[in-house]
Parts: sequence; structure tokens; C-alpha cells
Amino acid sequence: MDIFADFGDRVRATIARLGWTAADGAPLDLSRVVVEPPRDAAHGDLAVNAAMVLAKPMGKNPRALAIELMGELAADPDIAETEVAGPGFLNLRLTPAYWGAFLARVVAAGRSYGRGTVPRGAVNVEYVSANPTGPMHVGHCRGAVVGDALANLLAFAGHAVTKEYYINDAGAQVDVLARSAHLRYLEALGETITIPEGLYPGDYLKPIGAVLAARYGDAFRDRPESEWLDTVRTATIDAMMVMIRADLAALNVVHDVFFSEKSLQTGPAGDRVAEAIATLRDAGLMYEGRLEPPKGQLPEDWEDREQTLFRSTAYGDDVDRPLMKSDGSYTYFASDIAYHLDKYRRGFRDQIDIWGADHGGYVKRMKAAVGAISGGEASLDVELCQLVKLYRAGEPVKMSKRSGDFVTLRDVVDEVGVDAVRFMMLFRKSDAPLDFDFQKVTEQSKDNPVFYVQYAHARTASVFVQAREGLPGLDLSDEGLVTAPLERLVDSGEIGLMKRIAQWPRVVEAAAEAHEPHRIAFFLHDLASDLHGHWNRGKDLPQLRFVNVDDPLSSHARLAMVRAVAVVLASGLAVLGVNAPDEMR
Repeated sequence: MDIFADFGDRVRATIARLGWTAADGAPLDLSRVVVEPPRDAAHGDLAVNAAMVLAKPMGKNPRALAIELMGELAADPDIAETEVAGPGFLNLRLTPAYWGAFLARVVAAGRSYGRGTVPRGAVNVEYVSANPTGPMHVGHCRGAVVGDALANLLAFAGHAVTKEYYINDAGAQVDVLARSAHLRYLEALGETITIPEGLYPGDYLKPIGAVLAARYGDAFRDRPESEWLDTVRTATIDAMMVMIRADLAALNVVHDVFFSEKSLQTGPAGDRVAEAIATLRDAGLMYEGRLEPPKGQLPEDWEDREQTLFRSTAYGDDVDRPLMKSDGSYTYFASDIAYHLDKYRRGFRDQIDIWGADHGGYVKRMKAAVGAISGGEASLDVELCQLVKLYRAGEPVKMSKRSGDFVTLRDVVDEVGVDAVRFMMLFRKSDAPLDFDFQKVTEQSKDNPVFYVQYAHARTASVFVQAREGLPGLDLSDEGLVTAPLERLVDSGEIGLMKRIAQWPRVVEAAAEAHEPHRIAFFLHDLASDLHGHWNRGKDLPQLRFVNVDDPLSSHARLAMVRAVAVVLASGLAVLGVNAPDEMR
């Protein structure tokens, strides 16, 4: 039910009837012929670029081609006016009857309008994947919302989506966590402790220490680290993941898969990191060599020695990368390669990772690795999330006592609510910094985007309450609204609302293709603005009001339009994971 795709097909069919060919007689490539909204709404309902993109291969003047095409399209009963603009663009205006039929189809389709109907394959979206060393902070919050909304968007567009969390439960940082928890365990046993620099000082480990004390008594009080490290580490990670899942649930984020990094080496399948390295070696992509020192400050893991290197430059990386340390252990990159190989073997040729912007330097090597381990069959897209700065009435927000040195995700959600957090985290492109002001996102005003959009949905509900009271004889079911005299919708504001509704399938497809869920938030705000604007016109022009007891036929048609607006607002908010309320409290 995409009118742009519909008329694109009509234009291509018309070109075929006209018998247009390339200058040498070869068939034309019509893949670049598109029908889209004109840049200026005053120019019409649809803009056709066919003459512009076909003039060169045909060796003809674009304006002449546009005039020829216009003559044929003028016979289409759904097209009211045609006009050639500029050097060869063709603008079309559609008939009220067509807009009415379109609106009827939207109302009949309900929440399935705009949803992809063609299966698009499996895609894995990995997001959050924070080290289980503390509660979720506001930086994780943005990645969680972006990843979750993107997964929802891809599912709405027709993909089979798996939402995944990669648990970093191997390596030095979880040993530091275990030592920190052991100190809290000793504290729970009554000892006075001091948290040394380098360990985790937050109060969130106190309950875990208490659980360890209750479970193990004083068994680990005076024992060497070698006797308690594995047990405490496992128990602490399990407890931290319970906390993390609860924090994410408060944000309405639920993953399908939680994948353990540790399982790559100690799981029932054996050492899958070694297997991944062997896969690269068999492909001729491993060698023994020495790297040049990187420019600027040397990274902590750089070693000036001959070592096992992955030819990541063969797949677009800047330099080749080491996979083994001098002590024989694997680099983090080696584990990440094994993990993405596992995803590929689970059937995910399309993989998406949501990372913090501080990992931007890691993108090229990881994309190279996915290309290498899959023989070029799989692709990885990495979406980076920039920092979030928190303010209250313009003043920076102080740190959280619970975390020790940052504001937690739960702090933010508890103060302003899930809807405000999710919508505002998406009301800017993820790779742009975001200023989040607690006061502004809770204001009930048009300057607060989430309120503005939710109020638009609530307004549609209030219109139907008013209609049931003022026009009790109207059939306000979807079946009844479809039969309303929709050809009566001819006002510019009404046409504008229908034109905005018509863009919804196109926006969904473009946003899903670009992996940019913020486009949905922007579109909803535009649709809300159109609705509120037309509502305000009705204050001055009673004949345009959605409910006019003196004109039940026009009211019936306008209520169908309002229902269509409500359908799109509810669908879009659901993609973002935001509620669509029937009233604002």
C-alpha cells in the first residue's frame, strides 16, 4: 500500500508502452526511476524523475521526454493534474477519489499498514553488551534504546530479528570484579575494608557481598585467591547479570539471547577461538610477522615482537592485527572474531552491532574479520552511539551515589519514565551527541517532543469520544469508517495529512535500510505537527473541525482520516517502544 511504489510501477509501465529505448536500441535500465514526494509540497503530490535519469542514455532532451511522458500519464484516472517542472521533473496531483480510496485501505489495514509483507531474511542485532562489572549507566541507556528500536524497526520491515547481548565474562576485568566482590564479602562478615585504587568502589556490590557471606560463610575469609577466585567470579557475574537484566527490563528492553564470551573457550564445543584462528589460517589469512609501531601513543596491548597476525588489510582494515599475546593468550579481537563466526554459523549473514562511540577505532578491523571468516558472504554494520550529557534545568546532573562515579540507567528511568527516555534517546541521530534535560523531557508543552507526539495520539482518541457524544448515529467502527464519503476530504490541511500518512511505508523501508530508527521519531513528530496544526485551523474555521454536528457526512470522512493518523502514530510509537496513550495525565 505504498503509493510511491504504486505510481513507480505505473510510470515504468507507461515507459514500456511508449517503447522508450537507449540510443543504441538496448533496453533501458529503469532501476533509477523513482516516484517520491516533491521537495515543495506546493508543487503537487508526487514527483517523477524518469525524464531526468533516462535522457542521457536515450540521447534526448529531458524536458521533451517529460512532456511526452506527461501526455500518457494524463490519461490515468487517478491523476488530476500533471506539470513539467524545471529541466525535466514531472509533478503529479492525485484526485480526491484516489486519496479517499487510499485512506480506506489504510483504515482497513489498521496496524499492519506500513509493515513489510515480504520476508527479508534473518538479522542479528547485538546491543548493550556491557561488561558485567556494574549497573547500567546512561551511556548504556542510549545504546540499549537505539539497538532495541532498530531491532523493532527491522522486524516491522519484515526481517526475522534476533536481539542479542554478548556477556564479557572473560578477561582481566572480571577478575577485578571478583576481587572487589570478595572485599564486600569480607565486609559482610564484619571486617572493616578499604577499596584499593583499581577495584570497583560502588555500593552495588554490597548486596552481592552479603549473598556470598550467606552462601559460603567464612569459607573464603582467610584463603588464598586461587581457592576462591573462580567461585566468587562466577557468582558475582551471575548476580550482576540479574541486576543488568532488571535494569534493562525497566527500560522495556528484553534480549532473545545472552551469549557468554567465556563459553567460546570453555564451552562444550571446545576452544572456538582457536578454531576461528584455524579457519583464517586455512584461508591463507594468517602469518608470522612484525608490526610497525602505531603513530602517537602506543596502545597497552602493542608488543614489538614477531607474532601471529591476521591479514585484515585484505578486507579493508588499515593494518594487520595480532590475535595472540606473548604469553599465549588470545587478544580481545580474537575472541570477537570467534563470536562473530559463531553468529555467522547460526545463519546470520546480516549482523549489526551497537557500540559506544569510544569504540569507533575498532570498526574497520571487525568488519574486516566478518568478511574474512565468512568468505565475503556476511556483512557487519556497526552503529556508534555518542555520549549523553545529563542536565536539570540547564545545570549538569551530579553523579549517582549508587554507582560511585556515574548516573545509572535506573536513575534516569525512575525520574522521567520509560517513554521520555526512549523517545528522547531516539530524537537525534545516534552518532550525534545528545543533551538530555530532566526538566525539559517532562514538560507538558509543544517543546517536549515525546509529549507532543503522545498528545497527538491522545487527541485522536478524544476526537472519537466527542464524535460518539455529538454524532451517535455514525458508525465509527473501521468497517463503518471505510464506507464514509472520503472524497469529501479536499481541504489542503486534509490532503496534507493524507500525504504525510502516505509516506509511512516509505519512511519505514528507508529507515530500516539505513539502520536509523531516529527517522521514525522525526516522522512521528512531523505527523503530530500536521494533526495539531489542522486541529488549530478548526478553531477559526468551524467547517473544518473533525466533529461538526451540522455536517455528519464530512465528519464521518474526517474521522476516518483521524483513525488513519492514530494507526500510524500507534505503529510508529510501538516501533520506538513508546506507549501510545488515549489520554494524557
